Amino acid sequence: MSGRVLVVDDDKAIRQLIRVNLELEGFEVVTAVDGAECLEIVERVRPDVITLDLVMPRLDGLRTAERLRARERTRDVPLAIISACTRSELDGERMRVAGVDAFLAKPFDPTGLVRLVRRLADGTPGGSGVPGTGEPYGADSAVRPLG
Repeated sequence: MSGRVLVVDDDKAIRQLIRVNLELEGFEVVTAVDGAECLEIVERVRPDVITLDLVMPRLDGLRTAERLRARERTRDVPLAIISACTRSELDGERMRVAGVDAFLAKPFDPTGLVRLVRRLADGTPGGSGVPGTGEPYGADSAVRPLG
């Protein structure tokens, strides 16, 4: 077993896509439909990594990240934003302040997704680019830390 991942996304197809790709690589996957549900189940689930969509109803990815970082039990769990937001919509500084460890752009390459989650689970921060810094990002980019 490679670890437990909590996948948080309001799009059922994306949740399923992430789940299948991670389970094929040996991860145990639990899903939530938005940040509010994530906060309800996270302490029971005790994930090794959490992936968050940026734009979700009730509680978005950044506000969820901020709340996870404010809790003692979840403040050190690696967080990755997986989002289809455009470069102009991203706020890299706000993501860093919220405690996000990595970013992966949708659509993503499944291999890049698995590599990102594995690095976070192993304690090596990294994402597919650094929003707001001018560095490239996307499915074909090298995995680099957000901060």
